[in-house]
Amino acid sequence: MPHFSNRLIDGVFRSARKKSATAGIAGAVLTVCTLAFLGAGLSTASAASLSRSVDVNGTPEAVWSMIGPFCAIKDWLPPVGSCTEDGKTPPTRILVTKDGKATFVERQTARSDEEHTYSYSFVSSPLPVTHYTATIAVVAKSAGISTVTWSGTYTPDSGREKDANDALSGVYEAGLKEIQTRLAQ
Repeated sequence: MPHFSNRLIDGVFRSARKKSATAGIAGAVLTVCTLAFLGAGLSTASAASLSRSVDVNGTPEAVWSMIGPFCAIKDWLPPVGSCTEDGKTPPTRILVTKDGKATFVERQTARSDEEHTYSYSFVSSPLPVTHYTATIAVVAKSAGISTVTWSGTYTPDSGREKDANDALSGVYEAGLKEIQTRLAQ
């Protein structure tokens, strides 16, 4: 068996440890630089949420009979001029504004007539958002009074956060106000 001096063995291992440490540091620096480079192109916009509610006259069943059908939105959302459903399950609706300048395509993603709620998502929309999903729900508040809640989550386009929030807030508030007005008569 050959005899190696401790000095030679220590030198080989020390050199290997230095190379290993140097390679590890270089690898870590490379990884951090790569992630920074890749992250520079990503949107800084983060998910946002919005919720609006209104109390209305009527039981949840009565309110739901007015707003629950998927295309009933044309009757209570003032900017909507027409709504057509594709007849599939789950349904997709196409909303066209009264002035004909904007079209929204929305797919129903959940529905419970017993719980007076449905959810939907944008398939396409002129609004500066992606990953938009929303829920409309009606619950009893007290005898003859219900609360209608419209809530949604979305990712605003980068630099358009205020535009997205303002547009969706305006839509939610206009729709809920119209529901309240129609049920006050």
